[in-house]
Amino acid sequence: MKGKLAFVVGTGVGYLLGTRAGRQQFEKIKSWASDTWNDPRVQGYVKDAEHAAADFAKTQGGALKDKAVSTAKSTFSGGGSSQEESTTQEEPTTWEPTDGALVDADDANPDTPRH
Repeated sequence: MKGKLAFVVGTGVGYLLGTRAGRQQFEKIKSWASDTWNDPRVQGYVKDAEHAAADFAKTQGGALKDKAVSTAKSTFSGGGSSQEESTTQEEPTTWEPTDGALVDADDANPDTPRH
């Protein structure tokens, strides 16, 4: 399904950019999009969204930062609970795959003869 969608999108973009009629249609679409974006009503919604995002960041930013830091610490320290906070300095850990190598050169090309 993704392949078909990519083909249709690619065909549409090729038409828009590759033919004279397509370029004219592209210019119409570009002009419409620019006019819509610069419409005062749309810009009013944009400013409202910016203010809402700024207010949310002011009120919730600290809590979100603390949650992100605790989650990152628990993830990289071996999967402990994110509620636990240690006051001691832990040794940095290195990540090692538990299942071995993800892809071996022979696995990537199974039909080639092995030396």
